[in-house]
Amino acid sequence: MERGAECYFKYLSGDDSGMVEIIRDYKDGLTLYINGIVRNIFTAEEIMEETFFTLMTKQPKFKGKSSFKTWLYALGRNKAVDYLRKTSRIADENFESFTALQDEESAVETAYLKEENKIRLHKCMKSLSADYAQVLYLTYFENFSNEQTAQAMNKSKRQIENLVSRARKALKSELQKEGFQYEEL
Repeated sequence: MERGAECYFKYLSGDDSGMVEIIRDYKDGLTLYINGIVRNIFTAEEIMEETFFTLMTKQPKFKGKSSFKTWLYALGRNKAVDYLRKTSRIADENFESFTALQDEESAVETAYLKEENKIRLHKCMKSLSADYAQVLYLTYFENFSNEQTAQAMNKSKRQIENLVSRARKALKSELQKEGFQYEEL
């Protein structure tokens, strides 16, 4: 059984240290994933906290149909989409209309992505559509399989395969504009 699932079942059986381990292991990645959806690091942190709060209070049932991480990221994505609907900032399909991220977010990104090439890559990803950025983030940074990414993004496996292909081409084009030197994307 996966470590995240073990910790969750440990928490459900009454051992609070299970939730502490889950938060420690998944908070940073979940925050950055949610940030790709809402395009605001502070809001992403709040939604991440809300996701963990839901785990603690409502204790949704983990059925094991996917990895725990995939399930958790899908919960976070749902919270982010709910947030966007409630605030009516954008329509569900129009994630691209969000404004640029604030300077504080760049500081967080710089700390998280230490090497210069990774920072340039991340900045190019921000110029991509939200779906492209999400699918690349989950596939390459979180090492999700296409099936896991499909579950987290609420899409079919075929849609994810097409998104990955188109997102890679779009990213390659953006990187070339930036003069990025790469071996193979």
